[in-house]
Amino acid sequence: MTQVHGTPPNTAAPGDRTGLGRLIGAGLILVSLVLLALGAYLGPYTYSSSTQGKLMVETCTVDYKYRSSTSSSSHKKTKTKWCYGTFTSTDGSTKDINAELKSDALHQRGDVIEALKTGDTSYQRDHGWTGAIAVGCVWWFAALIPLALGLLSTTTGFAFGGTTDFRNARQTAGQGLINTVYTLIAAGVSGFAFSLLVMFFV
Repeated sequence: MTQVHGTPPNTAAPGDRTGLGRLIGAGLILVSLVLLALGAYLGPYTYSSSTQGKLMVETCTVDYKYRSSTSSSSHKKTKTKWCYGTFTSTDGSTKDINAELKSDALHQRGDVIEALKTGDTSYQRDHGWTGAIAVGCVWWFAALIPLALGLLSTTTGFAFGGTTDFRNARQTAGQGLINTVYTLIAAGVSGFAFSLLVMFFV
């Protein structure tokens, strides 16, 4: 009797792939939650827990750093402006004669910079609640993208396996979920870009 040897069809593969997709989706949702928490911490929480005050400038310097490019023999030069002086809190309870912070300009001696004391020796420019909320929104809108993809993956088992995988996921999800995913991604991208603009111009 002639026996035919061959590889039996892998009937477990679709199920395994669906399980993988749902696991990836859960991970993406977790990432989105982390980004939401970071936005709350780095934005409104940091601002509300910092000490507001003013830094009287003594001097400002430029810190140059040269970084070699791996793709070429050229060196990239970056420069960071630092201002040093005396920080005095708005309520007068805190004074630091050795304060330093990153600045967007080289200020003259005697200039006053609105500043926040965010730690024992760390300071940053005070952009008000508008700036703090903009920082938070950058992270919050960014969180919408992994949230949207996570919802799609956990619902349909979409495992980012290419066009065919996405087509199958879209058929499984239905138009309602697909519209929600597209809306979340569009809102995330546009909101992220707008928040960055606000953050850099306030």
